[in-house]
Amino acid sequence: MGRNLGPKSKQERREGMSLFLKGDKNLLPKNPVIKRPFPPGMHGPNMKSKRLSGYGIRLREKQKAKKIYRLLEKEFHNYFVKANRLAGDTSENLLRLLETRFDNIVYRLGFADSRDQARQLVSHGHFLLNGKKAHIPSNDLKVGDIITLGATGAGKKYWQERIAKLAKVETPGWVALNPTDFSGKVISLPAKADLIAPFDATLIIEFYSR
Repeated sequence: MGRNLGPKSKQERREGMSLFLKGDKNLLPKNPVIKRPFPPGMHGPNMKSKRLSGYGIRLREKQKAKKIYRLLEKEFHNYFVKANRLAGDTSENLLRLLETRFDNIVYRLGFADSRDQARQLVSHGHFLLNGKKAHIPSNDLKVGDIITLGATGAGKKYWQERIAKLAKVETPGWVALNPTDFSGKVISLPAKADLIAPFDATLIIEFYSR
């Protein structure tokens, strides 16, 4: 399974915004995106802002989405291909496919502070999906699917410390969290109003359709 292992702060500074790749650390005043609001590299502080071409604008939106969902190019492009084959608006389809990934739902439920952490928890087999072992982060979850913590997990230090955080989690309306037993359920597919992202999915479709 390919991963982007580059420094997260540099990835965010390249896009000029916090992508919350480091979870709660992105909210701290010492966040590098705030302290050094310029691209990484020795010439970063002196780089003049330049006007991007139409291609450049679309490329940057794609790069943001890839970094947010922690995907490499081949896997991300495959999501575009799949979204394009589905009925309806392709940009909405793309966002919906990304949002219903197993690791993303674990993140949305508040079981992890970042998508990287959520992917690790899934890969290491911490969760059951509909009562069965599941360790593939890219699994596409459906309405009615239930995520539960494995039998040996609840007593571990990580999950005991997680209880207080789960009590404050605000989950999207299409998933339901039960913080007392570390479980969650997909109660519907994300509606258009739920598909809010810090990038323009329409421009990503235009990038791949050129």
